[in-house]
Amino acid sequence: MAQTLVDSLRQQIESGALPIGAQLPTEPQMEAQFSVSRTVVREAITELRAAGLVTPIQGKGIFVADTSSTPAIVLTPNEIQSIPQTLEILEFRIAVETEAAAIAAYRRSAQQEQAIRAANQDMTDRIAVGAETIDADFDFHVAIAEATNNPYFIDTLTRFGKRSIPRGQFPTLPGANDENYLQGVLAEHERILEAIADQDPEVARAAMREHLLNSQRRYRRLKR
Repeated sequence: MAQTLVDSLRQQIESGALPIGAQLPTEPQMEAQFSVSRTVVREAITELRAAGLVTPIQGKGIFVADTSSTPAIVLTPNEIQSIPQTLEILEFRIAVETEAAAIAAYRRSAQQEQAIRAANQDMTDRIAVGAETIDADFDFHVAIAEATNNPYFIDTLTRFGKRSIPRGQFPTLPGANDENYLQGVLAEHERILEAIADQDPEVARAAMREHLLNSQRRYRRLKR
């Protein structure tokens, strides 16, 4: 269903029905128009963003991008070699961290919730001043692992270290440190955080899965 929506929007963009700078319909509008769920809409938008066809503007919506000025993706040999390992790590993280988020939601203490919130705020502050965000991103995920109160989740994530944050492996990737992209990552983090704060395991599990799947889709495209 997501691919059908992607194909429809892509056709509208390429035909000029949705010209450069045009705003896409809102999520509720697309849900109603295509009779799909919000998850399907978000998956489709993620695919279009990864293809460089649309770009989000904070607080305004999703707009058709000017692809004529989009730089070609030229990766270094080391970056190219790291693609398979990056995808394997993400696949493993999806299996482990979705359940970690659910466990953290019902087991976390008030102090552990605050630690997750502090890591998220650190990333927010770093984005605001254009600073490097990989450490703060990793700290956010480690804080969730610690909130499971199960040492195996913590050991698993810390064994990967900061290389578990994919964009750190692709410094030349266009948009990897773009503020709009990072704001999207931050919004995904906030959905995970609020689900854990609300002690809602199912929502926390789904939010973490969506977050990691979005990352997986982005880097799978580099393999093509």
